[in-house]
Amino acid sequence: MMTNQDNTPGSSKNTKKSSKIRTLLFIIQVTLVLVLLIGWLSFKILRTSKNLWVLFFYSFPSEFLIAIVPHEPILLYFGKFYSPLTVAVVGIIGTVMTEAINYSAFNYITDTNFFQKIRHKKAVNKIIELFRKFPFLAIWIAGLTPVPFYPFRFLVVLARYPVLKYLLAVFLSRTPRFYLLAYLGHEIKFPDYLLIILFVILILSMNIQLLRNVLKRRRMKEDADSSGSA
Repeated sequence: MMTNQDNTPGSSKNTKKSSKIRTLLFIIQVTLVLVLLIGWLSFKILRTSKNLWVLFFYSFPSEFLIAIVPHEPILLYFGKFYSPLTVAVVGIIGTVMTEAINYSAFNYITDTNFFQKIRHKKAVNKIIELFRKFPFLAIWIAGLTPVPFYPFRFLVVLARYPVLKYLLAVFLSRTPRFYLLAYLGHEIKFPDYLLIILFVILILSMNIQLLRNVLKRRRMKEDADSSGSA
């Protein structure tokens, strides 16, 4: 009798080994971005540096998964000191590399049982099918315009959209966006205090829902504690 190869002990070991490698890779990716973010927030010399390496490495926390820090003020800032083309090229190199990490990270996340359940919901399937009609155009528009981009990072993985096509769409959409922002910063040369205000406003707008959820959970916990003590 023939035995299914997938059920052999060797196949099971390979699957476990592959799962461990993917988990380790995911942890390394998240750790790398967190280290870069903490480093940038912790050292004033980095936050005020005009070195292009700072712009390059800042792309990782500002474009990783559901980013918590905005990219736009940094592009406006570096546009004051470099040509728009230089800023756009450095920014897009870091961004494309980050999106490659995003694709890998989301691929790991969406393979979990929780996301597999979401994947098979009718509403989610409808969104995926709609995305599959014009995937490249959808990514290009989302990358070029100010609309939230992180849902498309989920969609490309859920829809099994090829990573190279995804990165090409990111490159073709983000490059002109970065150039325009850098050109704006180069021509107007916004004072630093305005860029700081913009930075804070964007952080608040990007994370307002997260803050609401935290406050909501805190209130629910306080209500549960008060009812329990009563």
